[in-house]
Amino acid sequence: MNDESNPDSEFRGANEFQIRNPKAERNERPALCSDLELRASFEFRHSDFVIVQSPSRRLSKSRFSAVLNRPLARTIRGVTPEASPHPPVGEVVRPTTLIEAQRLGRRLGVALTIASETFQHTGSFKFRAAYHLASQVRQRHIITASSGNFGQALARACELVHKSCLVVMPSTSARIKVDAVREFGGEVELIEVTQTTRTARVRELAALHGDAYIASPYDDPLVIEGNATLGTELADAGQSFDCIIAPVGGGGLTSGLIRGLRASGCPVQVYGAEPELANDAARSLRSGSLLANETEPPTIADGVRTLSLGQHNWAILRDGLEGIIEVSEEQIKESVRLLFTLANLKVEPTGALGVAALLAAPKLFYGHTVCCIASGGNVDPELFRNILVG
Repeated sequence: MNDESNPDSEFRGANEFQIRNPKAERNERPALCSDLELRASFEFRHSDFVIVQSPSRRLSKSRFSAVLNRPLARTIRGVTPEASPHPPVGEVVRPTTLIEAQRLGRRLGVALTIASETFQHTGSFKFRAAYHLASQVRQRHIITASSGNFGQALARACELVHKSCLVVMPSTSARIKVDAVREFGGEVELIEVTQTTRTARVRELAALHGDAYIASPYDDPLVIEGNATLGTELADAGQSFDCIIAPVGGGGLTSGLIRGLRASGCPVQVYGAEPELANDAARSLRSGSLLANETEPPTIADGVRTLSLGQHNWAILRDGLEGIIEVSEEQIKESVRLLFTLANLKVEPTGALGVAALLAAPKLFYGHTVCCIASGGNVDPELFRNILVG
């Protein structure tokens, strides 16, 4: 049970991921993309893969957060957050878990590292953005639309900063995600996306709640800034990657990732991975202009069922992405299976898009050192079971 008197204890949940190995040898490496002295990596040999922990496990929280809380807001035009009474995002998030998946890498012909956000608070990278936004805005009530991951992340973030939120969700959302929003204290409104869009319903609610902050899960400078902490961590992790592959939906993750990497002076290539059924971002990149899907895409990767990239995200991605790999539904399912069987990771379909890109474009990545972002692990048990059995 958490000790409420301990300011750190409320951020430790049942999903806390720790590996203790008294025989492990410390291996310090020079940072690839910055000269920060407080970054090193620690490897723990385990079975057929290696878990590389961020040095934040060994350094004081204040020293680690000093890195993650660089003033990225000054690099995002128009964002000047007010001073917040709440702990900054760098003191609250769990450092991403880096896993050198050797068996899976051999199967795919690459040297593969998985940056797993499945162990993040609320089970996905979305907590980074949600907490940063909730802690920065002055409004006490926040309204958003979500397939589930941003919704539950925002509900938990609001719980931590003593605010409230309303989350508009499709009626087809995974039950596990709907339940999580409610368990964290958020209010849920389910809609039929065949009758109205999430955006339209949020617009209606905004008119009814004039004092609320309307939060996009991706198209918001505060969201991008929160997600940039992942890019900062990867830049300072001491790992040498030829490229990083991340899922693309509205563009919040990839734009934040690029922002954090570039702010740290890291030039590593970043690719997006997107379902063929939801390829608005790929089409936009090819055409050079922002395009949208006509209706919400029916892909199994529910976290990227967006109509289009956000305007703020597109401004970063049109020049910041090296490319976007389109993947089939079967490749997404196969990636979920491979991550489970060869890397011991339970990843939701959206989180498996990076590995699916390796299946879809093997010649492009063959022989390279690749980092795939496993963006989340919140998957309905029945769906996960069905995917595993094929």
